[in-house]
Amino acid sequence: MTRLTQAELEAARDRLVPDVVADGLKVLFCGINPGLMTAATGHHFARPGNRFWPVLHLSGFTPRLMNPSEQSELPALGLGITNVVARATARADELTAEEYREGGRILGAKVERLRPGWLAVVGVTAYRAAFGDRRAVIGPQERTIGSSHVWVLPNPSGLNAHWTAATMAEEFRRLRQTADGDTHDG
Repeated sequence: MTRLTQAELEAARDRLVPDVVADGLKVLFCGINPGLMTAATGHHFARPGNRFWPVLHLSGFTPRLMNPSEQSELPALGLGITNVVARATARADELTAEEYREGGRILGAKVERLRPGWLAVVGVTAYRAAFGDRRAVIGPQERTIGSSHVWVLPNPSGLNAHWTAATMAEEFRRLRQTADGDTHDG
């Protein structure tokens, strides 16, 4: 991966990163918002130290460890990526409560249109803020969006010290096993 300068990263602030989606995916993963590395490269979860790609593989969602630059291969595996809030920031705490609420509304409409079997939000705090569910915990949710089920996963950011890659992979694996056995025909 090419090393970007601080100026190049700052230039990516507020950029939008295209979703990696298709109709009827098995699982649509949803990040909080793009970080500056993601916005600068155009690849989701691109920051070194983010554990999304390793955990995706460890949990069995992908047959091998993929690089962020290979994200376009995900729909063929029944997987996609979007975000609660579209604009890129250096840190999620730069987002406002209103951005989260509006992002939840937009995300809901997107999920109703794309009809994935599961929406998997990576980050319980983002899920709570976007959907006004202060009691949400990691795992499957009672909420559905259209015909899509919802699962909250741990945030794979390297800043999330509460979860190791191994414990994160266990939770991602629970989702995969449920989605693989799901008779939902999204």
